[in-house]
Parts: sequence; structure tokens; C-alpha cells
Amino acid sequence: MIGAPRPVSANHELKRLRQQAIRQLVADSAVSSQREVVDALRAQGFEVTQATVSRDITELGLHKAARANGHLYIVPETVAAPPARVMSDERLRRILADIPVRIGRSGLTLVLTGTPGTASVIAQAIDESTLQEQEGTLAGDNTLLVLFADDDRLDRWLERFQAIAAASASSASSVAASLSR
Repeated sequence: MIGAPRPVSANHELKRLRQQAIRQLVADSAVSSQREVVDALRAQGFEVTQATVSRDITELGLHKAARANGHLYIVPETVAAPPARVMSDERLRRILADIPVRIGRSGLTLVLTGTPGTASVIAQAIDESTLQEQEGTLAGDNTLLVLFADDDRLDRWLERFQAIAAASASSASSVAASLSR
């Protein structure tokens, strides 16, 4: 019969209970090895092998993490997600107010030139900004390449970049555009 629930096999139910016990064990105590998991499960009445525990750990997505008392298994929910990246043009504005930047063009690449040692700072600020039309940035010492897939994206990006630069305190002197195709 299509759509009818299938009966749960005893093996499937045992596996569900065993994995639930493993999650609880890892959440409640410091477990550093599969042997410890096997011993704890056997103490709870489960007949398991190290190979079964290994598969369960993989299926549960458990990870080992460095803790004060060694490397311990942790449940994925206890791992902090990286902080959400907030896109902002503020850092780029501040940098452009402090660093004079010249802009040149070669095909679908913009060449931004700043003072010695500033290219990576500018590139990172661009990458963290709301400017998203570029394919990528590549920084040397004082020269930064901004790569584009097509002319429209490059033109939109350049217009927005110049608006950000204009919003910086000394925009008139910090960005000089000398575009040639």
C-alpha cells in the first residue's frame, strides 16, 4: 500500500536508542575515545562493537574538539557558528579617506594603486564591503587588481566605489580616476 507507514524494525529502533544514548553520553560527560563510548553503552545494556560505535559517531556528526581536559567528542549543536559577516562600507570609507588611491583599467580588470603596503588593507575592506559585483580581488604591495566578469558589473562597481570614496572626508584628493580602455 503506497503511503502507508512501514513498521519500524527492532534493529532500527535499537539503533535509534543507541544513538540517542551516545548523544546523551557525549552531551553529559567528557568522552575522549570510542572505547569509552563502547564501555558506557555496554554498562547501559547495549551490545556494541567499536566498529558500530564508529559508524554511529559518524552518522551523528560528532566531532572531537580541544578542551581543557583534552580532545573530547562534542555534539555539533555545541559548536559555535562563526559570527555572521556584516557587510559595511564604513571601513572602506575610512581607509579611502586616509590612503590616496589611483584607479586604472585594463579590460575587465580595475587596477587600484595606493601607497606602499596598503593594497591588502584596501582589498580586505573591499571584500568586507557591500561591493559584490567583483569576481575577486588580488593584492600585491601597493597595487590591487579587482576582477570582473563583464563590463556592466565593472561599471556598476566603479560607480559605487566612487560614491563610497566621495562619502569619505577627503574624497576629492583620495581617489583619482584615470580610466582608459
